[in-house]
Amino acid sequence: MTDIKSQNSYIYGLLKGLPIALGYLSVSFGFGISALGQGIWGLGTILISLTNLTSAGQVAGVAIIAAGGTFLEMALTQLVINIRYCLMGLALTQKLDKSFTTIHRMITSFGITDEVFAVAAAERGMIGRRFMYGLITLPYFGWALGTTLGVYAGQILPQNLCAALGIAIYSMFVAIIVPPSRDDKGTLLAVLISSGISCAFYFIPLFAGISQGFSVIICAVVAAGIMAFVAPKDLET
Repeated sequence: MTDIKSQNSYIYGLLKGLPIALGYLSVSFGFGISALGQGIWGLGTILISLTNLTSAGQVAGVAIIAAGGTFLEMALTQLVINIRYCLMGLALTQKLDKSFTTIHRMITSFGITDEVFAVAAAERGMIGRRFMYGLITLPYFGWALGTTLGVYAGQILPQNLCAALGIAIYSMFVAIIVPPSRDDKGTLLAVLISSGISCAFYFIPLFAGISQGFSVIICAVVAAGIMAFVAPKDLET
């Protein structure tokens, strides 16, 4: 019998994924309300969360859909926002045991998020496919359930309350950038640069023709490019 605390135990993975699922439940609730408020069909919003597991990517994607953006715009935006998952997946390959065949790697890669990666990477020794399947199960269903509850709540709650709850998901992004910005001046400068460019796109009439999706791409690429020269990271530290 497999030890429950083993790195190849499905139950152990479930227990590790439970706190992540609870966090996703509240965040995706805000996403569901926000998407509904932007005119996205309720069932469509739920399907987005069933087929994706990326908070920032989904928020940006819904904004592009609501604005009538192009497929190219959507693809480039998702590439810029989600390319970090490729790096996370490559890093995790160094910790996977021999039970991971190609098909299992492909399936579990769908469930890799920032939090899932952090928990898996923190495990000592090699990890098995049962553990990874357990780890991604509850976060996936937590994200989908939260979105579903948000969609239905958005249909019955007062409009003012929905508007307030709809911005709750953005508080998660603020919570993500504030701690590293406080501790690292380079991160703070990158945030300020991207925020400044975003404000310019919004308030300066000259840039009115730039769609929301391409503005996200430009903000991210320009800020990252500038900081790569101004404050490059030492790979040896």
